[in-house]
Amino acid sequence: MNRRIFLQNVLALGAVCGGGAAMVSGGRSSNTQTVGLRPPGAVDEEEFLSRCIRCGRCGDACPNRAIVALNVRTGRDFSREPGPAEAGTPVIFPRRQACMLCQGVPGDELLCTSACPSGALQVIKKDPDEIQRRVRMGTASIDTNICYSWNGASCGVCARACPFEGRALKLGLFERPEIDPDFCVGCGLCERACIHYPQAASVEPRRAT
Repeated sequence: MNRRIFLQNVLALGAVCGGGAAMVSGGRSSNTQTVGLRPPGAVDEEEFLSRCIRCGRCGDACPNRAIVALNVRTGRDFSREPGPAEAGTPVIFPRRQACMLCQGVPGDELLCTSACPSGALQVIKKDPDEIQRRVRMGTASIDTNICYSWNGASCGVCARACPFEGRALKLGLFERPEIDPDFCVGCGLCERACIHYPQAASVEPRRAT
């Protein structure tokens, strides 16, 4: 993502929000859930909003181009519009592009976390155990009403996309996927890979604390 476009998005949302209408109390919106997923290593939402300087470096560093600036346009698919305090902050919409956790990319750290200059994203080593311990972007779930494997057609694509297959996402009888929230980091790769439309796999962003 180009930094100039990232900053243009910030200005676009500022114009739409018209001088801070419906301002966010204490740096939070009235809805405690973020619009989209925060990148890995994000601190708690209130602190994140105060620390993030909307520089776009995390998006520039992302090898999968999954991180975008949040504005009314990028958030249009969700249940609410982003508030003014969220303008220009980085988010991931896994149905468009998921976080690949820098798999197969050179380096010892998740690149977005090492690119962040403000501490809004804490540096995380590219180690499976550390990622599972420290990354909590959200939690995946499976809609068994529409999932192919739960309705007579074996699939299993979501599990094969999961970087923690067998722990975060397991396949049961007839390749029926089951999520273990204790191990799910919320990267969104299962949602991105799901071949059903609308996706049977989805990630709920983590809630602010």
